[in-house]
Amino acid sequence: MRYPARTRDTGEVNTSAPRIGLLLDVDGPVASPVSRSVRPSIIRDLVTLASAGWPVIFNTGRSDAFIREQVMQPMMAAGLPEGVRLHAVCEKGAVWFSFDGTGSDQPQVDPELKVPGDYAEAIRDLVAAKYSETMFFDETKLAMVSVEQHLQVDNSDYLTDQRRFDADALEQMSLAGMGGRRLEHAIPDARGAVAFRIDPTIISTDIEAMGVGKDLGARRALSLLEADGTPVPQIWRTVGDSRTDYAMADELHALGYDVAHVDVRPADGVPSTPYPVLTAGSLIHDDAGAAYFERWVAMAAGEAADDAVVV
Repeated sequence: MRYPARTRDTGEVNTSAPRIGLLLDVDGPVASPVSRSVRPSIIRDLVTLASAGWPVIFNTGRSDAFIREQVMQPMMAAGLPEGVRLHAVCEKGAVWFSFDGTGSDQPQVDPELKVPGDYAEAIRDLVAAKYSETMFFDETKLAMVSVEQHLQVDNSDYLTDQRRFDADALEQMSLAGMGGRRLEHAIPDARGAVAFRIDPTIISTDIEAMGVGKDLGARRALSLLEADGTPVPQIWRTVGDSRTDYAMADELHALGYDVAHVDVRPADGVPSTPYPVLTAGSLIHDDAGAAYFERWVAMAAGEAADDAVVV
């Protein structure tokens, strides 16, 4: 994979270049983790920012189907123009597609990052047999395997079942001859390799190839801009609600870009980073995301000079 090079500062102002690139996790900062939908004000602000020339790229564990339904279609309905392209890197880098006001490309899937089909079937059967009251098998995933909390289920009940499900899923990996890891607990395969990971979140568990991650998503994002011929901005804002989302900013910083990360759930702990970390005071999740999107719209219009969010 090739990456666009950092823009060299010549001292000249290129007015055609986007000011800031946005690399956005979806669950939390964009979509409510409670309703799993996106509020209209966020949709309108994303349309405004993309139309103003700011690269808007979603970097998510969600499926392409979820992004089409909850993000793309509402943006089209809100007036996303033809030719204003956005990119979606889904399933933590294993799947990607692009869209504008007329529709989307077909999703691309990295075949080396797919979970084996037989194991996916075993997990589907496991959920049906033991966990269907609290979670469902996500049929829309093309590379990874995911289960998710039912909307009507209390989160504490789901999290109790999630721990048991994750243990069962790791056992199924071992039975299938797959090396797997959940957090610090690893079960290597017969060759001593660990090729897959069980990654729990507050509303789901993703079972994925070790090669996926928000850092891979960041590299895919840059490659998608390069393929489009879009000028790659020097300045980026990454936005997420979990510690793994910091990998987006880590990757961009390592590649030489000027990046700050917006953490919309800082109560989990803000790590020490070589770049700024922004928060929205007492606001969390999509409340915090909405505050930043509104501020960035003001910046794009020349009505604000920085990311300061007053809450």
